[in-house]
Amino acid sequence: MRLTFTTTLIFILSIYMPQHVIAKSVAENENSQHSKKIRQHKHKQTLAVGATYDKNGTLWLAEVKDQKLLVSYSKNKGESFSIPVIVTPIAENIYADGENRPKIAITQNGIVLLTWSQKQSKKYSGDIRFSRSIDSGQTFSSPITLNDDGLITGHRFDSLTTNGKGKVIIAWLDARDRDAARNRNENFTGISIYTAQSNDNGENFDINKKFHEHVCECCRVPSVWTTDGPIVFWRNIFGKNTRDFAISNLEKGGIRRVTNDEWQVDGCPHHGGDIALGSDNRLHLAWFTLGKNRQGLFYKYIQGAQESTPIPIGDSTAQASHPSIAASGKNVLVTWREFDGKNITANIMYSTDGGATWTNQQRLADTYGPSDYPMPLINNEQQMQIIWNTKIEGLRIIPVGNNLNFQSSILSWYTYLKNGLFE
Repeated sequence: MRLTFTTTLIFILSIYMPQHVIAKSVAENENSQHSKKIRQHKHKQTLAVGATYDKNGTLWLAEVKDQKLLVSYSKNKGESFSIPVIVTPIAENIYADGENRPKIAITQNGIVLLTWSQKQSKKYSGDIRFSRSIDSGQTFSSPITLNDDGLITGHRFDSLTTNGKGKVIIAWLDARDRDAARNRNENFTGISIYTAQSNDNGENFDINKKFHEHVCECCRVPSVWTTDGPIVFWRNIFGKNTRDFAISNLEKGGIRRVTNDEWQVDGCPHHGGDIALGSDNRLHLAWFTLGKNRQGLFYKYIQGAQESTPIPIGDSTAQASHPSIAASGKNVLVTWREFDGKNITANIMYSTDGGATWTNQQRLADTYGPSDYPMPLINNEQQMQIIWNTKIEGLRIIPVGNNLNFQSSILSWYTYLKNGLFE
């Protein structure tokens, strides 16, 4: 009975959904009992990956396995990948879970840039690491540590951005100022953002520079390179303990508050936002808040002095969380994660007019066990995808197509039957 049902289901799904999505979904049935054990596993998984497309349409992937940072690439939009190349020949304890993930970027002349956060002996401590390849990912330079204070303290949540023409800036959350204040018996709210800059595609870096003090301790600091320079987006601490978001130019300075949620909380929510650059220098933002003025996930765009009204994302009753955003031209894709009581789900919405209007919010995939947060991608042909790494199914690269609504209906129907018949 089970074999007959599964065979029939595969045939129906094969008509409408990509083969690599079907194969991973069917694998859930065969691993349902194993997945329940995985959910009880207390150790963190290194499931968080980094991915980007280069100008030639090659998809690059950075992932952590067995304390090694690996890089591979795909010439067919993620259907298959090259044999991974080891970036860290000596094993490193690398942050690759939650909002910490390896970062990868490709310059216009094909240099592959990588950053990651390496765990140190103290709790919440780490170092910001860097490596690059100048031979199209065949070999990588010996990893170096970018934070230059020599302290065993917090240097984490790195962000990598480049103009593609030589300039590279890495920003991260840094606890050196907080530690120094404590040594003087002084109060220090939050921690700081520090940066390291290169003007030769990562061959050399300037000394560290303090960018801003009193920022949230554990919320990622994503950045993008605009025609006006590198822009960073972070959860700032305004006043005593109001943790709303700000943007700034990493080269020119100046702070602009871009959310007025009025979230007053004495501690970091471990829930950063994301930023992407679209056409006409329009900045697309996605974030989470439990503020006095609004609660949940939200999206807005900024273009010069103009700011759109925030719109809600996801189902707050399903714990919608950890949004990511990608933009190319007028195409914008937002992803986030939810939990429906049984499954962790990867969800999306997208816009084809620069964020003015949006599709219905949809669920694209689910899993029973531990998972990364789903990441959005838009390739050179303006095709949208999500990349989602889960413990049970492995790495999934799922296209977002014109038949999205029907795909979502088929997936929902399949999940309903699966939950009823395979437990």
